[in-house]
Amino acid sequence: MEVNKVGILGSGSVGTHLGAGFAKSGYSVKIGSRSPDKLSDWAEQNGEKARAGTFDEAASFGDVVVLATKWLNGAAKNAILLAGEDNLKNKIVIDVTNPLLFSEEGKPPTLSLNYPESGGKTVQEWLPGSSVVKAFNSVTAAHMANPKLEEGNPDMFICGDDPDAKQWVQELAEGWGWTIYDLGGIDQSYLLEALALIWVRYGFLNNHWTHAFKLLQK
Repeated sequence: MEVNKVGILGSGSVGTHLGAGFAKSGYSVKIGSRSPDKLSDWAEQNGEKARAGTFDEAASFGDVVVLATKWLNGAAKNAILLAGEDNLKNKIVIDVTNPLLFSEEGKPPTLSLNYPESGGKTVQEWLPGSSVVKAFNSVTAAHMANPKLEEGNPDMFICGDDPDAKQWVQELAEGWGWTIYDLGGIDQSYLLEALALIWVRYGFLNNHWTHAFKLLQK
């Protein structure tokens, strides 16, 4: 499939880092936000291919759309409602979210959804007309696009029900330097989100937030 434009739902660190990565790779990018004006500096820094708009504008703009919001307090669901289901139909939706629950200040979170449920599976249920691919959810935002780690290139696990959608995401990520492993259908998102929880817990215990995973083979 031909993809020239990417819409991003969410204007936090994940959305802006991925948006910059897409723009550097030659895609036109529109980040959706409740307050698009706050992204004027980001748009200026990332050139003429980078712009900001509302959630529905970003969703309708993108050939591919990235869900890059927080999960907490219904943020992901609200972003999708603001984006409009019709604007996301027949499109790849890359789900970068993790359903984290922060119950005690200063302590690692837990997952608010547990097996067999997951955030990725839930997003696909919300968007039956879209091809949801879970990806980029187990690494810090700064390393999602073009990861540069001192000890080598990291590996990423993805899942989704649409083979063509996963192929597109795989080729994108491999172009950014990732090695990709496909774990199957979107119902396997619980594994990716549990892996993200390992990533977060290691970060809390070691005050280290630039790590990533590597699958070693003989």
